[in-house]
Amino acid sequence: MTAQRPSIRLQDKWLDTLLPHVVDMGWTDRAVTLAAREAGLSSEETALAAPNGVSDLLERFFDRAEEDMQAALEAEDLSVLRTHEKVAAGIRAWLGALEPHREAVKRASARGVLPWNAPDAAKRTWKTADAIWTAAGDTATDYNRETKRGLLSAVLPPIVLYWQNEPDEADLDAFIEKRLENAMTFGKWGSKIAKPGLELLDRLRGRGDAG
Repeated sequence: MTAQRPSIRLQDKWLDTLLPHVVDMGWTDRAVTLAAREAGLSSEETALAAPNGVSDLLERFFDRAEEDMQAALEAEDLSVLRTHEKVAAGIRAWLGALEPHREAVKRASARGVLPWNAPDAAKRTWKTADAIWTAAGDTATDYNRETKRGLLSAVLPPIVLYWQNEPDEADLDAFIEKRLENAMTFGKWGSKIAKPGLELLDRLRGRGDAG
């Protein structure tokens, strides 16, 4: 295991102290300041760990869930699963990593719908989709890579909202499967339209480079 950067170690220390406060105070500057004080972090350490404050700690919160998801999938034999089953397993493992902090996720979702936080929420969703596809073994580098992650980014928010209502495991699995089925159907339909155009653009770019 590679050693963590000092900034990551400080973020984790800070985040562990912060999460209990998020339940009551949300992802707020007040909660972040209180947690830093309780964790015994100096002003220099907080500046190193999270120069952007709440947004940096939120990023680390979801990064840790992705790391836990990847570790969980590495412990499983995914070779017997079909592609959509691997993706579904990744989503379930990711939600499992978030399970102990369900209220923190709800609070993060509330921040994400605010207009000034929407771009950050979109970036985070894409990053999670990328982590899930990568953990599922996807190595695509062409337009398929962007399409897969874009489609998964579109279905992750409704899945999280459904999960927040604490459905039983069978209902959650069925919901995930249905969302993925819809996304894959749309992806197959969309690729038939997008692929010829993208291939034409690649050929045109190639001619330009040759000229």
